[in-house]
Amino acid sequence: MNLDYEKILSVAQEAAFTAGKYLKENFHQIPEIEYKSEMELVTERDRESQQIICKILKEHFPHHSLLGEEDLDVVKEKELLWLIDPIDGTTNFARSLPIFSVSIAFLAAGKTQVGVVYAPMLDEMFYGVRSAGAFLNKKQIHVSREKEIAKSVLCTGFPYDIRESKINNVDHFNKFIFRALAVRRLGSAALDLCYTAAGRLDGFWELKLKPWDTAAAFLLVEEAGGKVTDFSGNPFDPFMIECVSSNGLIHNQMLEIINQ
Repeated sequence: MNLDYEKILSVAQEAAFTAGKYLKENFHQIPEIEYKSEMELVTERDRESQQIICKILKEHFPHHSLLGEEDLDVVKEKELLWLIDPIDGTTNFARSLPIFSVSIAFLAAGKTQVGVVYAPMLDEMFYGVRSAGAFLNKKQIHVSREKEIAKSVLCTGFPYDIRESKINNVDHFNKFIFRALAVRRLGSAALDLCYTAAGRLDGFWELKLKPWDTAAAFLLVEEAGGKVTDFSGNPFDPFMIECVSSNGLIHNQMLEIINQ
């Protein structure tokens, strides 16, 4: 199967930028909020952003499958799949915190081949194609060179069922805050991974993630020279619910702490 990844990347960037422009224009308008669960919310901006993305993707690739966070599961050609998160960081967006992103990934035969993550409030476009490197606004990015967990800045997040489930990441968080230089919680897994790829963070871990959270950005970590696995050290794919990413140099230290 011959795929034009240059075109696929260009269309993904167009879709991410167009949706991001819409979100930026509406950022200071208080959105109507609904709750999927006690702690998981959605706004009309999520749905509109997803519609913008899907319209552009369908125009160019009408036979591809689309899977998105907001009630989107259009199955046509399963071998060619787009994973879409119209706002990764909806809670931040709803409270006018400018830490959120649009995430779009293209998968062929189950593997991410193209990833785009756009942070509209900073106008930062992270993107990459498998085996071709990772970039931020046309400049190639690389992971950090930090070798010691004690000097590392890490990031994480917590699942929406934190109040009900004992598998809630609190235990791992408690371990890392005493071992790392600092632990941050930004509220957008896609950006956490992109910031790891760009060397702003040294590592990130989280559990109970969805494929549209990680499908684009984990590729960027790998293309920037980093490593992404599950909690057992197995190679990562976006349909796993556990994610550990790092610059590669502290990866084993992170796994050891998680599995203590």
